[in-house]
Amino acid sequence: MRRELDITTDRIDEAALLQRRELPGDMGAVIYFLGVVRGVEEGRPIAAIEYEVFDLMARRQFDLIFDQVEKRWPVASIRLVHRVGRVAAGEPSLWLETIAPHREAAYAASQFIIAEMKRVVPIWKKPCPAAS
Repeated sequence: MRRELDITTDRIDEAALLQRRELPGDMGAVIYFLGVVRGVEEGRPIAAIEYEVFDLMARRQFDLIFDQVEKRWPVASIRLVHRVGRVAAGEPSLWLETIAPHREAAYAASQFIIAEMKRVVPIWKKPCPAAS
């Protein structure tokens, strides 16, 4: 299974990511997920989210998650980009691509990755209040 992980302070460039997609001929499902910072957190307006990461541990946890995906579903490729640092409301903080032979596996693997990421990967978010 192809694996790509990028934890970065750079903006997520969807067009560049799509151009680098490798789609094996026996794969029929490509799922993209884009997580965007909402302008409201816990009912209050925010300007941004400040993401903090324990980088080495986060990479290890993502590897473990990807290992589990590889054992459970016939996934050909996972590419994940998580932005850290200050991410303004309306900007993407997460991009995930999952490629599998069929949609059921691609959707299930994608949902699993995001749920496990939120549960075990040491990336913390702190809302930055909007200016009054």
